[in-house]
Amino acid sequence: MNRDQEDMQFLGLFRIYAESYKIIISWRRIFSQITLALILPLSFIFLSHIEVSDLLFSKIIDNESQLDETPTGTKAYNNLSDVISSEWASFWFFKFLYFTFLLVFSLLSTAAVVYTIAAVYTARDVSFKKVMSVVPKVWKRLMATFLCAFFAVLAYNIVAALALILSIFSFGFTRLGIAILIIELIVYSAGFVYMTVVWQLASVVSVLEDLYGVKAMIKSKELIRGKMRIAVVVFFKLNFCLVIIQVVFERFVVNGDEFGGAVRLGFGILCFFMLFKIILFGLVVQMIIYFVCKSYHHENIDNMNLWDHLEGYLGEYVPLKDMDVQLEEFHV
Repeated sequence: MNRDQEDMQFLGLFRIYAESYKIIISWRRIFSQITLALILPLSFIFLSHIEVSDLLFSKIIDNESQLDETPTGTKAYNNLSDVISSEWASFWFFKFLYFTFLLVFSLLSTAAVVYTIAAVYTARDVSFKKVMSVVPKVWKRLMATFLCAFFAVLAYNIVAALALILSIFSFGFTRLGIAILIIELIVYSAGFVYMTVVWQLASVVSVLEDLYGVKAMIKSKELIRGKMRIAVVVFFKLNFCLVIIQVVFERFVVNGDEFGGAVRLGFGILCFFMLFKIILFGLVVQMIIYFVCKSYHHENIDNMNLWDHLEGYLGEYVPLKDMDVQLEEFHV
């Protein structure tokens, strides 16, 4: 990255995409290695979850349909009921494993990409071996930030659910009640997107600054101010692409028996290819948005101190002091 720091704040959506693409192409070897080690497994976990979940859920639905037609109190009814209970247990256990592995590989991928781009930004040589040795240490900080975001979203959902229930009991489904429900859903959606965008930027902050957890969330909230519009647009575009991939995979692979094996395989490979490309591109874009926000708030990034901070992950991590923190504010 040879772009002047002060110019980063003027990057629009297209130029952010162009800068992200240029970084991936310029350092395609190490990004290919990161993709093979972390992002490909992440993509496989995401797509295989769709297939397996559909298979397990379909079996449960079929058995429940048979249970409805079976006389109650009979041995067949009791056996079928036990089978359904076991299948539901397997279904939720699979969901738990899915979200666990999805979270682990998501955080590892974020750590690897952010660290790599930061090393590139400081114009230092970075190897895949070095990145993978740093990732486990950075992952702990990302996990702390994720947990803060998770509990914040959980509390937000509880409050939203209580507000929704209260409005239903107070106004029912009258015209006024429906209008209030629509407004609440709009406000809820806006708040959820805002919290997600803040968490994504906080993940970058957790790697590059001596902040993680609640402090990283607060710092992210401050940074995103003034650039929220472009961050939200990027969020919707990337998630729209993920939804399209999921819909195509479900239609032509999971539920595509009528298309034949060759067509299903072809669409499966296409979705897999597009998914890991989108994930990698999204992680790089997330990093560029961080630089844009830092530039917008006139916070200079000192390359030497940033590199010292990154090198700290290779040994015993020593928190940076306030006076020599690599990301300090300057005025133009």
